[in-house]
Amino acid sequence: MDVVISSPADADAGLRLDVYLAKEQAAPSRSFIQRLIEDGAVRVSGRVETKPSFRVRAGDVIEVSLPPPRSDQVCVCPEDILVKTLYEDDDVLVIDKPRGMAVHPGAGRSTGTLVNALLGRQMSLSGIGGPLRPGIVHRLDRDTTGAMIVAKNDRAHLKLAADLAAHHVGRHYLALVRGNIVENEGVIDAPIGRHAVDRRRQAVIANGRRAVTRFRTIERYGDYTLVQATLETGRTHQIRVHMQYIGRPLAGDPVYGGVRGELGLLAQALHSAKVEFTHPATGEHMVFEAQMPGDMSAAVESLRARSGDQEEVGV
Repeated sequence: MDVVISSPADADAGLRLDVYLAKEQAAPSRSFIQRLIEDGAVRVSGRVETKPSFRVRAGDVIEVSLPPPRSDQVCVCPEDILVKTLYEDDDVLVIDKPRGMAVHPGAGRSTGTLVNALLGRQMSLSGIGGPLRPGIVHRLDRDTTGAMIVAKNDRAHLKLAADLAAHHVGRHYLALVRGNIVENEGVIDAPIGRHAVDRRRQAVIANGRRAVTRFRTIERYGDYTLVQATLETGRTHQIRVHMQYIGRPLAGDPVYGGVRGELGLLAQALHSAKVEFTHPATGEHMVFEAQMPGDMSAAVESLRARSGDQEEVGV
């Protein structure tokens, strides 16, 4: 399938072709993009360009020919799993992901994921992420709940991915953290990478990828605080890592400094409460909200009842 990537802006002029296409998320990885370029699958202003090091210019029209999925790739089985829909049309689907559901199959996990559920609906999905991640534009951790965007075709996927890279997609979370946050709002700008010892975890490290989380305090309960956290970047476990980094780990998150089962929580108290984006086909500004899961809502109500003099800062 041929896909036209938006012309480079002045700020992108001079970037390597593979770097620019990776920035625009034209394919799953930079190495995949380099293979596409070397195989003659990328045209710049009508001319095939086979050098990943080619420097793009403002106004170039860049076309990428994406290969169809190989028939020998892993097949993910459709499953009849109910997932709440917040919105759906021919281009996008917005779902309310439940706790305990992985987004896509991975090592040792091939069933029960959101992808299995989507395939079970026999719906059209973008193929850009490959057979294991059809339609997946962004992810939520397995035990993080709430609103998530799915692309139903490749053009919608590419537009949404480009908007994500340009920070034009709003991803707003509610997080219940341990301890009192005295600031009404703040920004955590700290690079994240793989933990040096526990490779299953992430950590703030000097040579990590840039990660930025903005937070706003909603309510204070003395020993806990409810905050709204907004992602500017989208690193693995970003909010969980950043809140631990400032000494305010998520309640119920033993992996990053919380306590398992505290306040009756089933897992980390992190919920994707709202997503907002520009519709990839119509250009309309779209906003969708998902209700807080029952255990997190009950924990907040319990803290409010226990701390009758809690300070409400405001949503």
